[in-house]
Amino acid sequence: MTITLYSLAGADVSRPFSPHCWKIVMALHHKGLAFQEKPLPFTGIAAAEEGFSKTVPLLKDGDHLVADSFRITLYLEEAYPERPSLFGGEGGIATARFVEGFSQTVLHPVITRIAVGDIHAMLAPADQAYFRESREKRLGQTLEQLASSREAHVRDLPGLLTPLRHMLASQNFIGGKHPLFADYIVFGALQWLRITTGLLPLPESDPVRVWFESLLDLHDGAGRAVA
Repeated sequence: MTITLYSLAGADVSRPFSPHCWKIVMALHHKGLAFQEKPLPFTGIAAAEEGFSKTVPLLKDGDHLVADSFRITLYLEEAYPERPSLFGGEGGIATARFVEGFSQTVLHPVITRIAVGDIHAMLAPADQAYFRESREKRLGQTLEQLASSREAHVRDLPGLLTPLRHMLASQNFIGGKHPLFADYIVFGALQWLRITTGLLPLPESDPVRVWFESLLDLHDGAGRAVA
């Protein structure tokens, strides 16, 4: 069966940037599954697969559709049990849920405020209008006001990664000896920052930077496919 991943991009469809979609790109490679990626603009998501989902990632596997990055990953684990596991057991699912909570409540708010202006600049005019209205309403500030505090958030980000840095002193990945979906969750957040802003405000010797670079190289450099 053909697997299609609907993801998110701006005016340049060769630069998909959603952190949630990057989780699934890495998960599909982890499973060794061939797939085609179809990046969509914000305003094009509702038309995909007859409006099945208001958000991406959206996965189509044959005739089966599933949305939401965690649900997609659970589906892949169940549908392809003979392939390498994304969780390594029930405990890995619980760990990934915790890591997802950390990423979305601690990292994403800061990365959003760093990258929001860059993302707006990547979009086509119709998407720019949608993005400005929705993000200014959500964040309670104009994009210009958010830009004024950008550098402070850039300085704050390395400190927010202290728990991961601490863990990497004892093991190579969140998954242990090898990466699991929990690793791809945090990777997705930093890949989002990297692609939209070009920033990764960590010294080359930082254990988090070393971990991230190793994930960029993983799966034949899938993460480096977008510079």
